[in-house]
Amino acid sequence: MSPVIAFAPPEPADWQAQQRAARLTTAALLDHVGLTPADFSAGVVDDPDFPVSVPPHFLAQIRPGDAQDPLLLQVLARGEELLPQPGRLTDPLEEADYRAAPGVLRKYRSRALLIASGACAIHCRYCFRRHYDYGAAMLTRSGEAEALAVIAGDPAIEEVILSGGDPLSLSDARLAALVTAIAAISHVTTLRLHSRTLVAIPDRVTPALLDLIRATRLNVVIVIHSNHERELSPAVSVALGRLRAAGVTLLNQSVLLARVNDDAITLAALSRRLFAAGVLPYYLHLTDPVAGAAHFDVDEARAAAIDAELRGLLPGYLVPRIVREVPGKTAKTPLWALD
Repeated sequence: MSPVIAFAPPEPADWQAQQRAARLTTAALLDHVGLTPADFSAGVVDDPDFPVSVPPHFLAQIRPGDAQDPLLLQVLARGEELLPQPGRLTDPLEEADYRAAPGVLRKYRSRALLIASGACAIHCRYCFRRHYDYGAAMLTRSGEAEALAVIAGDPAIEEVILSGGDPLSLSDARLAALVTAIAAISHVTTLRLHSRTLVAIPDRVTPALLDLIRATRLNVVIVIHSNHERELSPAVSVALGRLRAAGVTLLNQSVLLARVNDDAITLAALSRRLFAAGVLPYYLHLTDPVAGAAHFDVDEARAAAIDAELRGLLPGYLVPRIVREVPGKTAKTPLWALD
């Protein structure tokens, strides 16, 4: 039998072109990796409300012919998404309750979160915002003054978090204008960006982005999102090195996902690869009860066993904190404190 040959398309040089090239049908994704719907027990689906989106760089990291590839399982819309899932929600973190202004979420006293973009280059099938109404809740240019006024009016806010979607889906010019406006608020000291784009499109680290980071007075923290060591390609490591050289503090958050990274050996390998790239593990999230993603769940007892094994494999600074976000709580809830 002839081996399956990968034939991922070449990556365009322009990161925005790569972002546009990410949108695929489920059939096209399977074609790229040499698989068919019959390779999956529940088949596959196309969800027009949350379509498949996989940038060429990430697509090239998927092993062809492997229906259990941990990168593929994160982005392929499988038939399990349509199975009955009691207790699953479209707003699992009850974020609508925390809107302080259009585009602004206030969950924690010292931080404000801006939904800076509704776009994300890669659609992770477990995403807790996969049903989010970005049209109603996203920061817009017309609503920006009101959003910034909320932050400026509360001296307790020391850190502004840019989230989405993905804030790095914004153009360099748009991002620079927003960061400049935030930096003009004297009591804000830290800017944090949460981004999956850096793993999916490492070319997003442009000279203009680096210039923006070097120029701002704010301490810049970027929390990347990587779940498996194979996501950290040489190109991703180079991009992260450029950010570190510009003065960025780099952290990683992962999600504990069934059949993707739910064992200590896999997670330890991720932590070591992150550290080699200058990134410290931060959070390992238990999945949120979002509709369509129950097949990714790992129960708390299994998570506790993984945590205990990880502590025997790694130094403490490489062990991510396993947490769950519980609506109404004033901070992430660590695994040991869950009811």
